[in-house]
Amino acid sequence: MKMSPLIILLFAPLLISGDALTYPIDCSDIHKQNQSKPSGVYTIYPVGDRSAVQVYCDMESVGGGWTVFQRRMDGSVNFYRPWDQYKFGFGSAAGEYWLGLKNIQFLANERRYELLVDMEDFDGKKVFARYSSFSVGTECDGYKLQVSGFIDGGAGDSLSYHNGQKFSTFDKDQDSSSSNCAKIRLGGFWYKNCHYANPNGVYRWGADGSINYVGVEWYYWKGWNYSLKTISMKIRPVQ
Repeated sequence: MKMSPLIILLFAPLLISGDALTYPIDCSDIHKQNQSKPSGVYTIYPVGDRSAVQVYCDMESVGGGWTVFQRRMDGSVNFYRPWDQYKFGFGSAAGEYWLGLKNIQFLANERRYELLVDMEDFDGKKVFARYSSFSVGTECDGYKLQVSGFIDGGAGDSLSYHNGQKFSTFDKDQDSSSSNCAKIRLGGFWYKNCHYANPNGVYRWGADGSINYVGVEWYYWKGWNYSLKTISMKIRPVQ
């Protein structure tokens, strides 16, 4: 009896171990099952078989198995969005997207994760910042960021400044500033007072000071008012 193409398609995202079907929690599960799989869009299940979500899996960087939860590459998606959209996610895993605070928090509670932030400027230079510990609190706690263990890949440490901060959007101000950082920096992030990293800012093309501090910025690499060509934030269980 031949299996129909539809049945094959439905079970394609699952991992087969012996006679059991298991659902990959993140990209590391897919990578462990078959290390020859290329980087690309895959389906993961952060909280079981009814939680399917598409993500971009980086199967190459530093050994592979990274689940990308944020990616900027061409300015095709507007990241100046309200709380609910940052909570549930937006964009497309094949291009620019934000996975959603809800999914990120589910993942970060499931295992002990490390974080890799890859970035590139408009001259083609690539650097990274890596953190040995990454987690996100519950919604009741404002999806508070916990990040530590910086490892320099040429980018410098622009994220530790944001450690311990709640996530803010223009319609939900939870930063440590007397201003609304999400409004004046035109993004959504774990703002403090306000940022040294602004990966969800306005996509601009390199150096641009026409409006200060609103670009896709990583201060300790390119300073303020230089908007990066690409940046992606990705997590993997600590090995």
